[in-house]
This record gives sequence, C-alpha cells and structure tokens, in this order.
Amino acid sequence: MSRLDTGTQPSAAAPNPPVVQPGFGQNIIISPRQRSNPILECIRHIGKEFGEIPADYQVGRTTGVLFLSLRYHRLHPEYIYTRIEGLGHFYNLRILLILCDVSEHQEPIRELTKTCLINNITVLVAWNAEEAGYYLSTFKQFEHKPPDLIKERVDKDYHSMLRTTLTSISKVNKTDVETLRTSLGSVADIARATSEQLQNLPGFGQVKAKRVKDAFEKPFRNSAMTTLPSQFQQYSRAGGLDESNPQQSTTRGSASQSELSTSTRKPREPSPVWDIELDLNDSTPTPETADVL
Repeated sequence: MSRLDTGTQPSAAAPNPPVVQPGFGQNIIISPRQRSNPILECIRHIGKEFGEIPADYQVGRTTGVLFLSLRYHRLHPEYIYTRIEGLGHFYNLRILLILCDVSEHQEPIRELTKTCLINNITVLVAWNAEEAGYYLSTFKQFEHKPPDLIKERVDKDYHSMLRTTLTSISKVNKTDVETLRTSLGSVADIARATSEQLQNLPGFGQVKAKRVKDAFEKPFRNSAMTTLPSQFQQYSRAGGLDESNPQQSTTRGSASQSELSTSTRKPREPSPVWDIELDLNDSTPTPETADVL
C-alpha cells in the first residue's frame, strides 16, 4: 500500500515523472512532492501534469492547494507550518485540503483552521481520497466559470413567480398553487377568497386555509401597543374598573400616561440623505476629521 508522500524524498526505485513548467491550459499542475499520493488516481475528467510550484496542486492561474493528511500531521506537526511559510504570498485563492484519516480529528482541525485564518487560507476537509480528488477536479473545471453560475435560477414569467411566492407560505406546495390558480385565478382573487372558499378546494383544510388568509391579511408588525389605549378607554367607559381597587387604579394611571405620551409624541424626523459615492469622492477633510487625521 502506497503511503501519502507529503514532503519526503522519493526512493531510488521510484521512477521520476517528467517535470514541466506550470502552464495555463486545462491541466492541473501537481508538485513532485505529491507523486505517490493516492488521490492522484481520483482526479478524473481533467488533465494532470507535474511542475515546480509553491503549492501541491495548482488548480487555476491564481488558485493553489496545499494537501495534508491528518495521519501525517500527527507524526510531523511542523510540516504544514513550514509549507505555509514557503507559500508566501503566492495565489489569490489559497486552499488547505485536509484528508481526515484519523478518528480524533476535532482538535487538529480546530488548530489548523486558526492557522489558516491568520494566513488567509481556505480550509476544505475531505473524508476519503475520492472526495479529495473530486474537489481538485471541480476547482479546475470551474476555473473560468462566472460566480453567478451557482445562483438560484428563478424564472421571470408570471406562473413561475406565482409559484415561488405562494410556496413560501407554510404547508402550501406546488400542487396547491396550481389548484389556487385554476380555481380562483390571479393573486388578487386568491387574496380576496374567503376561508370557506379555500377549504372547499381539493387538498385544502382548515389549517392550510388559515395559513393562506394570514399571509394576505395578518399585519407584519404587532399593533398591540397602539390599540391598547383605545381598548382601555372602552373598558373604562363600560365600568370595568373599580375605583376602590388601588391595583386597578394604578393600571389605569399607567395606561393613561402611555396614551398621553403616544398622543403628544412628536413625529420622527427623516434620516438625512447620505450618498456614499459623494463621500468617497470628496477628498477634502472636514474640520472634525482634520483634527483626527
């Protein structure tokens, strides 16, 4: 069984692969340090070539990957720190690909993550050689892909937007949306439908109908504080308070103060207009900022 080679010199019997200068084609550039690493067999659907590079794998013109086996790290803990130091400031995206091949992995991964945060390195953890090879292949395959490729694709037609909107309501699925559309019509018709109309639809019960009604009618903000004074006045006029009860009198006084403060409160002034572009373009320091500078 071949051992992971993460820095040791090759044996005399091992054939040396051809070493070429890193290119900018469709191949992953592999450091000669990794010539006997089993994950090389798991890098599929992409070309491979050996080259003298600071990282272990160059999966893009500005992306370099260091590989570390936790089993090797347990025997040689100083190795990865030497490699990170030798990496210097090469590559815009720097990755540490960790192969988790030990049972006690929480503490070493935690310490390695701290080191990578300080050195601007992204951590990826693979649980077997297949997964590690898949990560390397994917990075190379998506080297020239735009970042919005992984964004959610939302269709802009009416039916798709209707389906996306209504399925955000709890308990409502795509079949329910089609039932609402074919039975009631537009969003306005669905919003005006009564609970009885909704409950008569196939697949709709009392709970699901209430969810739909609440989505269109329930307020977004809690209005309990604004309705408290009027409710208190109605309760007081109906004779619900006992003047001889000091606890109720105190409650009434607190409610009256709350009502007074609500009615006499001044409207909040609008926030000043702030244009970040103007602030960035204006290089003249103000008297306040001049003192600080």
